[in-house]
Amino acid sequence: MTSKWARQTQMVRAGTMRSDFGEMAESLFLTSGFTYETAESAEARFDGREEGFTYSRQTNPTVAMFEERMALLEGTEVGRATGTGMAAMTAALLCQLKAGDHVIGARAAFGSCRWLLDTLLPRYGIATTVVDGTDISAWSAAVRPETKVLFLETPANPTLEMVDIAAVAAVAKKAGARLVVDNVFATPVLQRPVDLGADIVCYSTTKHIDGQGRCLGGIVLCDKAFDEEFLYPYYRHTGCAMAPFNAWVMLKGLETMELRVNAMVDNTEYVAAALAKLLPSTRHPSLPSFPQKELAARQMTRGGTMIAFELAGGRDQAFKFLNALEIIDISNNLGDSRSIATHPWSTTHKALAEASRLELGITPGLIRLSVGLEDKDDLARDLTAALRAAGV
Repeated sequence: MTSKWARQTQMVRAGTMRSDFGEMAESLFLTSGFTYETAESAEARFDGREEGFTYSRQTNPTVAMFEERMALLEGTEVGRATGTGMAAMTAALLCQLKAGDHVIGARAAFGSCRWLLDTLLPRYGIATTVVDGTDISAWSAAVRPETKVLFLETPANPTLEMVDIAAVAAVAKKAGARLVVDNVFATPVLQRPVDLGADIVCYSTTKHIDGQGRCLGGIVLCDKAFDEEFLYPYYRHTGCAMAPFNAWVMLKGLETMELRVNAMVDNTEYVAAALAKLLPSTRHPSLPSFPQKELAARQMTRGGTMIAFELAGGRDQAFKFLNALEIIDISNNLGDSRSIATHPWSTTHKALAEASRLELGITPGLIRLSVGLEDKDDLARDLTAALRAAGV
């Protein structure tokens, strides 16, 4: 029945389990383990012959509710919730790879995701090739017989560079590889990678899914076959599970996510238009100047809650701008109900070599803006005043 519900109904009610007490809100099961009526029952659960929970490192009722709700929203059969977003990205890759395999990744990505490609995977004998994600021929040219995974983020953090998911999915299918998509910026509200051919979708649920800066979390979404062969054994034995309390917070966040995201996009479009009058470098898919506007319209329902713009005066001018903000916070999070400004050069992408940052379009003057739920005119005034204070 739940698969026939509208998305907003799914976000509020899907996956809900109630105890005999008939509680209205989802129960929070703060327990490490579970008891069994008999030794035979315990054996049957561990054998998989009897349904039920065994240990919260593997499964937990509160976490299971969140996983089921997310899988339904994303259009997959399975979800595995992790302690952080990066735990989800790492699990999605490592669970299916071994020494001698090859991964192709888009160059524009979150700094820690690039670290996985550039440092961690090669450390374990897994070859990686980083390509210009916008160039489909580059993906095809990078394929080898041992290629197992193609990995991308779109829109990319922090430049909003976009990758054609359907086109890369076709490359992956032809190569007999799987496509893993980091869908954090787009959210499940604005983009469904599985509908475009992706095999595995990952989120940092810390962002829009919680949406209020409270808890860390992540999730990997996939089909049953991938979960049974690769993901669940990795998840069970490495201990990357989400805590029940965090899953409960995420469940509460999902109830309002569509409302929040659409209201945030309304604000973002307004703020982007105001910024574009002062800064031609302003990037958001709603702007006529956005270089990949057609692709954004084709694979996203709306342009998202993130804006990027560049200050010609580099780091010094960027810092003057940030320090002059009165409403918008300086932080490295995103997708929050509070608006946040970030300087990627010195924070989120600082670990990348300078040449790599510049290649990605991350300059000392680049600002990433996550637009929240404050009054749109207050946000526009705050940004305008800070820009003037910085000499723009």
